[in-house]
Amino acid sequence: MSPRTARDFRLDAPHALAASAALAALASAPCGLSATEAARRLEALGPNRLPEPPRDGALKRFFKHFNDVLIYVLLGAATITALLGHWIDTGVILGVVVINAIIGFIQEGKAEQALAGIRKMLSLHAQVCRDGRWNAIDADTLVAGDIVRLRSGDRVPADLRLIEATNLRIEESALTGESVPADKGCDAVAADAGVGDRSGMAFSGTLVAAGRGTGVVVATGADTELGRINRLIAEVQTLQTPLTRQMAQFSKVLSGAIVALALLMLAVGLQVHDLPLADVFLAAIGFAVAAIPEGLPAILTITLALGVQRMAQCKAITRKLTAVEALGSVTVICSDKTGTLTKNEMTVRHVITRGGFYQVSGTGYQPEGDITLEGKTASLAQHGHLHALIEVVAVANDTHVTEEDGQWKVTGEPTEGALRTLAHKAGFDADAHERHASIPFESANKFMATLNTAPGGTRRILLKGAPDRLLDRCTSELGASGGLEPLERSFWEQQIEALSAEGLRVLAAAAREVADDKEALALEDLEQDMVFLGLIGIIDPPRPEAIDAIRSCHTAGIRVKMITGDHAGTARAIGIEMGLGTAESLRVVSGAEIEAASDEELQQFAQDCDIFARTSPEHKLRLVTALQARGEVVAMTGDGVNDAPALKRADVGVAMGIKGTEATKEAAEIVLADDNFSTIERAVEEGRTIYDNLRKAILFILPTNGGQGFVMLAAVIFGLTLPLTPVQILWVNMVVAVTLALALAFEPAEPGVMARPPRKPGTPIMDGGMLWRVGFVSLLIGGATIASFEYSLHTGMELAAARTMAVNTLVIAQAWYLFNSRFLSASSLAPARLFTNPAAQISVLVLTLLQLGFVYLPVMNTWFGTTPLALETWLPPLAIGALVFLIIEAEKALLRRRG
Repeated sequence: MSPRTARDFRLDAPHALAASAALAALASAPCGLSATEAARRLEALGPNRLPEPPRDGALKRFFKHFNDVLIYVLLGAATITALLGHWIDTGVILGVVVINAIIGFIQEGKAEQALAGIRKMLSLHAQVCRDGRWNAIDADTLVAGDIVRLRSGDRVPADLRLIEATNLRIEESALTGESVPADKGCDAVAADAGVGDRSGMAFSGTLVAAGRGTGVVVATGADTELGRINRLIAEVQTLQTPLTRQMAQFSKVLSGAIVALALLMLAVGLQVHDLPLADVFLAAIGFAVAAIPEGLPAILTITLALGVQRMAQCKAITRKLTAVEALGSVTVICSDKTGTLTKNEMTVRHVITRGGFYQVSGTGYQPEGDITLEGKTASLAQHGHLHALIEVVAVANDTHVTEEDGQWKVTGEPTEGALRTLAHKAGFDADAHERHASIPFESANKFMATLNTAPGGTRRILLKGAPDRLLDRCTSELGASGGLEPLERSFWEQQIEALSAEGLRVLAAAAREVADDKEALALEDLEQDMVFLGLIGIIDPPRPEAIDAIRSCHTAGIRVKMITGDHAGTARAIGIEMGLGTAESLRVVSGAEIEAASDEELQQFAQDCDIFARTSPEHKLRLVTALQARGEVVAMTGDGVNDAPALKRADVGVAMGIKGTEATKEAAEIVLADDNFSTIERAVEEGRTIYDNLRKAILFILPTNGGQGFVMLAAVIFGLTLPLTPVQILWVNMVVAVTLALALAFEPAEPGVMARPPRKPGTPIMDGGMLWRVGFVSLLIGGATIASFEYSLHTGMELAAARTMAVNTLVIAQAWYLFNSRFLSASSLAPARLFTNPAAQISVLVLTLLQLGFVYLPVMNTWFGTTPLALETWLPPLAIGALVFLIIEAEKALLRRRG
């Protein structure tokens, strides 16, 4: 007999097989495998751990960050300055390039930890039956066919087909997005059932919330559900952010234009003016140095870094610089429901008794809120119906709610935690009741009962659980008058249906008095004469601040879509409450519909619908990809492992910092420290501000470089003496980038930044208006510089002094232009606007000091070929700068008038 291979132990749809069939298919039995057989299978299957992904070496990953057109242009500038012998300038340019590469290298290393975050979810140990005996073994030695025992608090070590289950409930929200633990049994389900509906399975990495069970291992390592998600994350292809795409295209166009114009200069100088080759080559180098915006990558990095700091103050931790701007350009935010739009803390919303329909305010486990009836606060002393119901749900309860480090946490079942919180809000003391016996909750019965003595000495059976099970055991109800009346089942069924339609989980309460000497409690005691007290509607509530944030996103032209693993009814109810649609218009698309849809149909679904329920990790990934195929810029938020692949694929992945899994945080570019959806809205505003500031920086840097380039180009074409030397141009580029351009990174948000729609995907970073401005200002500043230089020569100045005058004119004109650039289209003449950014005034002061040193320090005169000037010679450049400022403001006013 040939040895069995890994394929022999793989079962298709084990959830659809009976437990006995699964055991038979795996050649196993309830007593487990022998140690010898387990060793053979371990050799065939490999260890029960997730594989390490292949990674490039550190050097390759580092030098990959030099593969960018703008970096090539910078390296070319460094080469040119080195050939000119200006080693300081070469060092500055190379320093910018290396710093950018180091930042990218570090951020990429952090992103690669996403898969390690999933591996941390795996259990370290397992209780396994081998050779007929139970033993604790290392979980990575588990094999298909092993029999594993589960207890409350255990982490499931592999994918199991359950063969025994007693009150077993497993917390699967990280995989499915469901807000409450899933009830588990041993029955087979349909082969096409989603992960959240496979009640006979226990999945690797999930947590046993209650009960106990036994299962046969059907998948280990990479073959588990967790392993499948791990593969999805590894295989997902991330996209460039809108900014990196635009900058790449912009860099190609700019570098092509610079090379073409440099060649034109060479041709004109040699063919038209018959200039010496050395002189023309020097002029072409000067033009290239002038036109290359050496400071742009540094300004880009600094602007993004400042945005990262501001976002951190808003509780949004950014792991990748470009994600800040990308968030500002999103057109669609896809959000998980549980723990993101909602608190993932079960909360009582409604209480229904024959005494009335009570509303309960407050969210989560924090015991703050009121119980009201028709708008008035309801006290237990005045509302006996309410007291009777709360007594049952609070006393027949084994869960506790406590405050730890300012956070209210539940120890036990989330649903029972909600009931305990309700009792705290009502001021009910459950600890004053003495318990004599209890019947714990079991999946088969779906109720819990206790036998208690109240502070007044009355002994009662208290019963809470599924409404249908309690109605079957009740013959009477607590009537509106406070007395017992015959049970009106149809009334309660209508109320149950109404609460369920709102997406609420419905529980019921019943009780009856017993003899004072009764000490034991059996199922037979619950079969007769129970008194039905009422219903409680529980939900994982929306975050109030998330509702406001969604409204702000809609105002900003951003669509919000809910993609959840929870049931359609719950998703629909939350969606209506969140403002994602109305009861009449809202359509919920199920995971089954996504599964059956073609790529084209899914793109239409993704575009038209805003709520998707019962989704798997693959469904979320497909939806994000479908939206991107439609040209949308997508942000994805989530907290579970099931969200990680979609977070990695999205243009911006946003993870929850408090309740998010490590895998989710590592797959995301942004982590919310407060788990608050409204933080995303504030981060979008910050991202838009950053993009505006980047455009302002580009709109400032390009005309200043363009003006310098025009000076050199015009001098060669018209056969003039060069007004600037290459080293003087480098000085201007360096001081202007370090001082003036940097000030624009500190600009506050423009008015109405969140009242305008997001920019259209694919829109170039330079639109027609900006291109006009660049050309117009380049000619204006360049022409003024040439005029100053020629006039200085005409008045008898020496060449060095005339060139110093030209540099002063160029720098001062750029300083005035900074104040034009602070507002893209609005007027800069208003005094209130001129002083909203102190960094602008500080940068001009620093520039002034640097320029004074450039003119008057002997060492600077030697390095840059300048000469000291008389004080009165500063007046013409100041006047020219003021004139440039006024002309550009007039141009902005004309453009505003034309719309």
